[in-house]
Amino acid sequence: MRFIINSQLLLKHLNAISGVISNTNNTVPIITCFHFHLEGNTLAIKATDLETTMLCRIELENARVEGIDTVAIPAKLLLDMLKNMDDQPLNFAVDPDSYNIKIASGQGEFNIAGQNADAYPSMPQITETITTTLPASVLVNAINKTSFAASTDEMRPLMAGIYCEMTPESTTFVATDAHKLVRYRRNDCHSDEAASFILPRKPVMMVKNILSSNKEEFDVNVEYNSTNVVFSFDNFMILCRLVEGKYPNYEAAIPKENPNKLTLDRLTFINTLKRVSLFANQSTWQVRLSIRDRELQISSEDLEFSNKAQETIPCSYEGDPMEIGFNARFLTEMVSNLDTEQILIELSHPSRAGIIFPINIDEEASKGEDILMLVMPVMLAN
Repeated sequence: MRFIINSQLLLKHLNAISGVISNTNNTVPIITCFHFHLEGNTLAIKATDLETTMLCRIELENARVEGIDTVAIPAKLLLDMLKNMDDQPLNFAVDPDSYNIKIASGQGEFNIAGQNADAYPSMPQITETITTTLPASVLVNAINKTSFAASTDEMRPLMAGIYCEMTPESTTFVATDAHKLVRYRRNDCHSDEAASFILPRKPVMMVKNILSSNKEEFDVNVEYNSTNVVFSFDNFMILCRLVEGKYPNYEAAIPKENPNKLTLDRLTFINTLKRVSLFANQSTWQVRLSIRDRELQISSEDLEFSNKAQETIPCSYEGDPMEIGFNARFLTEMVSNLDTEQILIELSHPSRAGIIFPINIDEEASKGEDILMLVMPVMLAN
């Protein structure tokens, strides 16, 4: 097995898939390696943690199979070597008997002890699948707008994932941790068959990272069944096991009647929240919103250290005067993940969730996009 490949091209592809590798899994030591497979002039490289498998393909100009066409190469050693190497061609030669990998560069020669790749886990074959396509930019936006709201509690795997619901009318992505919720819907993307599943957050974030590094627009092929999903695009394939279980009824958590409507400049609101929350209790991050007519007063207090802050900003408000408390960090995080100049916050009662919408002045730019964010209130002290 011999081939020549550019060092930086190889490093770019290995970096893209290396995030799936776990160096702490001692039950299957070989998965701390990359699986190299030479198929004619195509080098297929695979990485897995048994739950998620990532595959990339690189076209080569100079390659040939001699004795073996697969080998497992220790991931950390290979990555560390490439990260400290200039942009140059590398000549790989794998001994078919010892699996020793000799890597020759313009300045020297390196030897890595490889392994027989026969014991490397094979990529699962999924059957009875449904296939749809999503534009890469839509998938990246959906992940960016929802992933931050997913739970980080490993004891709640259902809420640690991103819920995806596909219908003939639309595609919806939802994430929640019970304190905040985001629903990102695309009315211009749909599937021929209705289906829903929960995507694990880790592989979805890796998909987003790879897509974000490519500035060109293209479609992502999404193939799924009841247990697995496969994302295919360009020269990458990511297969992951879906989170088992039924996602909470998120629609039931969204208040339907919200007569009080608050319109704000988004950046002014964010910057004011950041300043005022510095003086809030550092365990609750509670801020008080006092709303009336054309003024929004944002205040915080930390009784333990006698810290207090208050600012008033202009707003447009329709409804009865109201005081409501929120966790400033949750509120700031949610509003920061919107990109419009103005936002609308709909409220019904100080004990019920606030609903946040972006106000899109350019309807053409937001065509097909529907974003709803929900944040739960905190109890205010009298």
